[in-house]
Amino acid sequence: MSSLIIRTRDGVAYEVLDQHQSAPNATLCLHGFTGSAASWGFLKPYMEHTRMIQVSLLGHGNTDSPQSMRRYAMSQQLADLAEILDQLNLHKLNILGYSMGGRIALSFAARYPERVNKLILESTSPGLQSFKERMARLKHDQQLAQKMRHEGLHAFVDFWENIPLFASQKTLPKDKLAQLREQRLKANPLGLARSLEGIGTGSQPAMWHALKQIKQPVLFICGKLDEKFCHIAKRMQQELINSQCVLADDAGHTVHVEQPHFFGKIVSEFILRQD
Repeated sequence: MSSLIIRTRDGVAYEVLDQHQSAPNATLCLHGFTGSAASWGFLKPYMEHTRMIQVSLLGHGNTDSPQSMRRYAMSQQLADLAEILDQLNLHKLNILGYSMGGRIALSFAARYPERVNKLILESTSPGLQSFKERMARLKHDQQLAQKMRHEGLHAFVDFWENIPLFASQKTLPKDKLAQLREQRLKANPLGLARSLEGIGTGSQPAMWHALKQIKQPVLFICGKLDEKFCHIAKRMQQELINSQCVLADDAGHTVHVEQPHFFGKIVSEFILRQD
């Protein structure tokens, strides 16, 4: 495995983990909010057939956390990823994205369709459809960012671990929960706050209208206990001509954490499948 720092044209440094470099194809792995490139380490034994490009997104992991909120806009994040792939001499590849990373993966496929082979989207959404919904969510995201600034990272992580979205994680072994918490506490508070404000669900342009333009094979993965995102995935599946949805038993929003073997097997089989 190579651990790289790749700089964009404007000097922003990205943390990139590059595994299985001799594999015949490649998969870009994009984590969720409070995660990092390391979030996908468990996938290594399942993905020996594909080069794994694990990127810490802007404001996460050891990637830079710029001061300017404008630097966190979706358009900027997509351009950064395209530049990173150019520097790695990768033109076309699969993209795996969880939650926030899934929204970015979907947006990347819409903006750079010629660069995407297959899409794997875990517990994600193409954004909110109405202006009223987006404004309400943007206000919520801004309030969370302010909470982090005023109360600090530890208080924010305490809050984040106990939101209803992650209720199913309470059944995980204590060592696994401690590992998740440790990862979250390594985050940069400025980066997380800016990420919420700049690339959160409220600030993201809705992608529903662009779904019919995506022709690549798409795999949706959701946990059955996460009814909201299962419903969203099924709605998206109806809009995509070449997609399938797999539901994981006894799992919620974080299937890759709660059912890692199931997740790794499903993702591996989808990538290997000849379409």
